[in-house]
Amino acid sequence: MNSTTDDTANGLDPAAPGRANAFTNGVPGLGRESHAWFALALVAGLVVSVTYVMTHDYPAYGSGLYLEIAEQIRANGYALPTSIPYYDGGIPFAYPPLQFYVVAFLTDLGVSGTTLSLVLPAVVTVLYLVPYYGIALELLPTPRQAGVATAILAVTPPVLQWHLSAGGIVRASAFFLSLCGVYVGARLFRRGTRRPLWVGSGIICFGLTVLSHPTYTVFFGVSWLVLYAMLDRTLPGLVSGAAVALGGLVLAAPWWVNVVTTHGIGAFTGAAGSHSGIAGGVGRLLDQFVYPLDPTVVTVFFLASFAATAVLGSRKKFTLPLWLFVCAYVIGKERFQFVAGAMMISTVLFGVVVPRLTDSVRGSLDNRQLMASSLVVVLVVATSLGGFYAASGLGAAHHGSPSLPSFMDDDDREAMEWARNDTDADASFVVLSDAAELFPHYAKRTMLVGPWGVEWKSPDRYYDQISAFKTASTCENATCVTASMESVDVSPDYLYVPRGTYTVRGLEEDGTERLRASLADSPRYRRVYGNDGVVVYEIMSDHTSTTEAAD
Repeated sequence: MNSTTDDTANGLDPAAPGRANAFTNGVPGLGRESHAWFALALVAGLVVSVTYVMTHDYPAYGSGLYLEIAEQIRANGYALPTSIPYYDGGIPFAYPPLQFYVVAFLTDLGVSGTTLSLVLPAVVTVLYLVPYYGIALELLPTPRQAGVATAILAVTPPVLQWHLSAGGIVRASAFFLSLCGVYVGARLFRRGTRRPLWVGSGIICFGLTVLSHPTYTVFFGVSWLVLYAMLDRTLPGLVSGAAVALGGLVLAAPWWVNVVTTHGIGAFTGAAGSHSGIAGGVGRLLDQFVYPLDPTVVTVFFLASFAATAVLGSRKKFTLPLWLFVCAYVIGKERFQFVAGAMMISTVLFGVVVPRLTDSVRGSLDNRQLMASSLVVVLVVATSLGGFYAASGLGAAHHGSPSLPSFMDDDDREAMEWARNDTDADASFVVLSDAAELFPHYAKRTMLVGPWGVEWKSPDRYYDQISAFKTASTCENATCVTASMESVDVSPDYLYVPRGTYTVRGLEEDGTERLRASLADSPRYRRVYGNDGVVVYEIMSDHTSTTEAAD
């Protein structure tokens, strides 16, 4: 193989055992070509990240609970806190703590939580492209395919949704660590050389992933199992995998032993039963492979990965399709499909799509120039789509709602400051809209209806809370709001109601005019604060107060 080899020759043979690696085959110029394609991927990632930061005054989605955890760690002298206040009356602290310590340290240096939630995920979403590219080099036939796969991952909306947004202060970092670990696994199982070095690296990566996020820990483990089954299947490989699993758990033992002794094993089993749990029967298949095809611009990424799965499966190339399927079914989070999916899309682009395009327009350019030109066009279009997604410029990205909306704006911050300064320290609130996730951190007041962190109490409590939150946030009258609060047996002091457009679980709602009119007519609710975007009502225990006029 040399630097002018047509990718179509090997383009449908991902993870081919024994194929040359870009950094070890000694072919002059191939390394330069490899870095050129990877540089293109980094540019795509930078375009998306910079666009996101420049177009958002506040980060997308929520990071209030994460910031509050970091603040409690700081307040506790960097020792693990027992519980986190303000959310559902207080939740047990059983989260993996590594990223919260990073956030606590950065905020101790003077970085504001809002700035950190906006900028840190944008930085890490570029950094995690590095280990991903390493994985792609191990599993794909050529560095060109690896570079294009990395560029696709860099702009894929389902991946950006949970890593570029505010929660990426934890999730993006966990993704980075888990990808580092998967790279170690791909290298170890494909080559089987220098096992002690790579096993040690795997132990460190797995331990740090365990200390970062439970879902990404599952992704790490599932990925290693698939790669072992498809690339190794030897006793030394099995022993290496077991050593990494055991060693990583030992490395993380100071945290999980503390959780078990403080809160009991039920904290882990309860959390495992929430967020759709592990696997999920036919419903999981529908969630991962049917419902994502709801027609939006984002759907094209799912269609491309599913089509690539069919092409590779038809040609008996099963490693990447199996990896996609197992991650999707076991974990149930769409973002993990595209780790394998981006590689498959790249493989089929090189092996099927671009060659046919170049055949149809063949002229003065040679094959390599035509292929490069076609791929550049594909990547420019994909990067533009990723940029629009990052800028919240796709008006119907998710079920008719915009991409990456902010959960909070200046009016919310003003209302939260009012709550912090003008209500009793033990006052409790029900907050309608996704601003509820951020309210406890910024207002330092208890929020009683919302699912954030409640999974560490019990799955039933989590699902009851999420149902009550969604119902209350979309109610059109006072009776509905009251009933939703009673459904989870809470009696707050105040009700926080958004005005104008807001989001509920990331989906856009049109306003609360009818609800506010009903609250104004109810003796149970008395308006005590308002600005252009928020109205706050005191909830009267005797139900006899006279409300102010409707705003």
